[in-house]
Amino acid sequence: MADRAVDLFIIGGGINGTGIARDAQGRGLQVKLAEMNDLASATSSASTKLFHGGLRYLEYFEIELVKKALVERETLLKAMPHISWPMRFVLPYHKDMRFENSTPASKLLNIFMPWMRGRRPGWMIRLGLYAYDNLGGREILPGTKTVNLKRDPAGAALDDKFEKAYEYSDCWVEDARLVALNARDAAERGATILVRTRVLTAEREGDLWRIETLDLMTGGRHTHLARAIVNAGGPWVEDIVRGVARLNTSEGVRLVKGSHIVTKRLFDHDKSYFFQGEDGRIIFAIPYETDFTLIGTTDQEYEGDPSKATCSAAEADYLINFVNRYFKNDISRKDIIWTYSGVRPLYDDGAKSATAATRDYVLSLDENGPPILSVFGGKITTYRKLAEQAMAKLEPFFTYSKGDWTAGVALPGGDFAVADFDALVARVLTDFPFLTPFWARRLVRAYGTDAWMVLGSAASADDLGEDFGATLTDAEVKWLVSKEYARSAEDIVWRRSKLGLRLTPAQIARLDETMPQPLVVSASKN
Repeated sequence: MADRAVDLFIIGGGINGTGIARDAQGRGLQVKLAEMNDLASATSSASTKLFHGGLRYLEYFEIELVKKALVERETLLKAMPHISWPMRFVLPYHKDMRFENSTPASKLLNIFMPWMRGRRPGWMIRLGLYAYDNLGGREILPGTKTVNLKRDPAGAALDDKFEKAYEYSDCWVEDARLVALNARDAAERGATILVRTRVLTAEREGDLWRIETLDLMTGGRHTHLARAIVNAGGPWVEDIVRGVARLNTSEGVRLVKGSHIVTKRLFDHDKSYFFQGEDGRIIFAIPYETDFTLIGTTDQEYEGDPSKATCSAAEADYLINFVNRYFKNDISRKDIIWTYSGVRPLYDDGAKSATAATRDYVLSLDENGPPILSVFGGKITTYRKLAEQAMAKLEPFFTYSKGDWTAGVALPGGDFAVADFDALVARVLTDFPFLTPFWARRLVRAYGTDAWMVLGSAASADDLGEDFGATLTDAEVKWLVSKEYARSAEDIVWRRSKLGLRLTPAQIARLDETMPQPLVVSASKN
């Protein structure tokens, strides 16, 4: 027997799916979302973890995309000051640095100023940063400045040939936590969130969609009815259109793999680096989880199962060689502590290379019967605007109780001012004096004002139950299972947190013993 029909059935529990679920439920629609794995288990947990405009996209003249993202940075920052915060980026400049001429801007430069061939001149970089500062109407983030690397702490880790840099602002975000909090907020407004639930088929029946799903934890099959579907399958969006909904389409995605490496901490300050490569690409080196450095990303065409993407030896070497052109002390493979890779589903716009392919999104609506809206592409910084535009596309089919509403509305735990983070940490330490400063800061970074709910009435560490290591306790695990849909140790230590960097394999195995285990039933066998 089918469940009662909902307004919107969303396929995909990444940032676009959960963002749309939250927006739609808040407008008065009844929403159900199905994710075949864990929330943010694919692309949405494998980003460079930045709310940014995309400085390099200016070279491809994607001005509107950059402007849209820049405007969003501070809107998002204000709504989630626990999982997002301002970050300064240092872009070292050396007059003899030369690059492959691959972008539209550099090709024009070669035509009109041939003596600059193969080089981004300082004035061109500064002009781009001026546009970056002024396209988005900054209120909180400081603007660009020039830095003397011989005097600034940011210069200490760099090769001596770098004497000058440009320093600008963007924002960090805990990407997988962003997804979990959007899902939680949608659920608290009345949405149904189904994890470990694979959508097998979707068929039109009159004015409704009939959707068959498989629960990968129990093996049970379920039938759902919906007035519309949103296909937010990320790298699987094309498979869902053709294989699940069985629709013909000329649209598709271009799968591009981005890999990152995490090393020991490589510099003693809280600024990030923006490095330019001889191949025309850029990478970041970012302070990560207090004691580490995050380096990435690569940009490679990808074929195969997106869930099996890994950082190859060649990609790791590429990133190592890239940063070794900048840092005073070389790193090698032995310095790598962890790697991760994600497959970005870029809209296939016919670009000649992965680097040149648009990062903007396309929303495709099929209304030959009850509607299905497919989301192609997108970037994490514009997820909220994407959700608003998705709702605008679907508006002819529904009556909303309100219009656009998510701007300025805090995510769970984010109801405090950006400048009040340190004060919040101090309050937690006062109320729970058994916490260490690292522990208190980690909890506030993860949960914001909800840290008090996670800790409850605990008067000592023992009151929080089993200690799994690295400040992770049973009380926090229960919160993550009941509020944030965690179902395995991996969900907790690599997505809801990055405590996998600190826990031993034995500690993670012990945590896994306490978690409800999915059956991982194969859809093809049922």
